[in-house]
Amino acid sequence: MRALVIDDSRAMRKILGRILGALGFEIDEAANGSEALQALQSGASPQLALVDWNMPVMNGFEFVKAVRENPDFSELRLMMVTTETGEREMTKALEAGANEYVMKPFTKEVIEEKLRLMGLS
Repeated sequence: MRALVIDDSRAMRKILGRILGALGFEIDEAANGSEALQALQSGASPQLALVDWNMPVMNGFEFVKAVRENPDFSELRLMMVTTETGEREMTKALEAGANEYVMKPFTKEVIEEKLRLMGLS
C-alpha cells in the first residue's frame, strides 16, 4: 500500500513516514496541499493521505475539500494529523471529507488504531 504524507515540516513527514513504513506502506511526501494535489493529478495513487492542517500555499482543509470534489479520488482515505485541537476544527474537517482526525502530539499506536478504523491495517 502507498501513503502520501503532507506536512510543511520535513521532520514531521519523516516521523510519519517511519511509522507508516514500519507498517508496510510505501511513502510519498508533499510539503503542502498544492504539491499533494499536483501529485494526485499527475497519477500518484496512494490509498491513504496523512494531512497537516496548517501549511502554506494550500492548507490541509483546502486539500481535503479539493480531493472530495474530485470523483477520481473518491477511494482515497484522508487522515488529518494536526495541532488543531478544537472540536470545531475536527468537525469541520470530518464534514469536509476527512476519514479520521489525529491531534499532535500523537503516538505510533494512535496512528495504527486510526488505520485499523479505516480498514488499512
